[in-house]
Amino acid sequence: MAEGLLTHLERVPVDPDLAVRQWQQYVDALAEAGWDCVEVPPIDECPDGVFVEDTMVVYGDLAVIARSGADERRPEAAEAEQAVAAQGYRIAHLTAPGTLDGGDILKIGTTVYAGLGGRTNQSGIDQLREHLTPLGAEVIAVPVRKVLHLKSAVTALPDGTVIGYEPLTDDPAAFPKFLGVPEESGAHVVLLGADRLLMAASAPKSAELFRERGYQPVIVDISEFEKLEGCVTCLSVRLRQ
Repeated sequence: MAEGLLTHLERVPVDPDLAVRQWQQYVDALAEAGWDCVEVPPIDECPDGVFVEDTMVVYGDLAVIARSGADERRPEAAEAEQAVAAQGYRIAHLTAPGTLDGGDILKIGTTVYAGLGGRTNQSGIDQLREHLTPLGAEVIAVPVRKVLHLKSAVTALPDGTVIGYEPLTDDPAAFPKFLGVPEESGAHVVLLGADRLLMAASAPKSAELFRERGYQPVIVDISEFEKLEGCVTCLSVRLRQ
């Protein structure tokens, strides 16, 4: 992990033992919320492998295996593909010259926002659209220049409201409903069900904002992953089929 790729942050030391404990707490939080957790085998030579979300985009019963915009990360996809195929999902692949990271994809109902920027190019988005349109999805490209991935800037609440830290959101007007949050990591939530939101301990003001809106934050400390531009969405692929 200490050798993970960085784009917008300066490198600071990562505590690997603390990272392992935080990762287990993250997995435990998912399990306590009723999710069955399937672990992808580790790939020790891939320091970013823990950010498994980037390896695929899942829509309905289809898993589109991504082709990362970072050459060093492409070996991560094979094990992730086997893991999702074992859950019964159909498989499709992105091919050159397309690049796409799963962290650039935000799904809200049948609308799929795709971040066009550093790790995902137009060909990758066009190929994703070809795969998902027959399933009823509308794929919409939005700009990503200020952060690594689209979901580094924005995610969405259960009611479809897009949440983001405005200084790092390229175009808030791209989304029909947008709510600014007071902290960068407050823009990152995982929908656990029953109005529960998995989010980072580094965003207490945002957690209070969500409580006021009737949601129940489930807090995890992911400080070591945040040092590598990671967030709560990056560490898992949620299979809702």
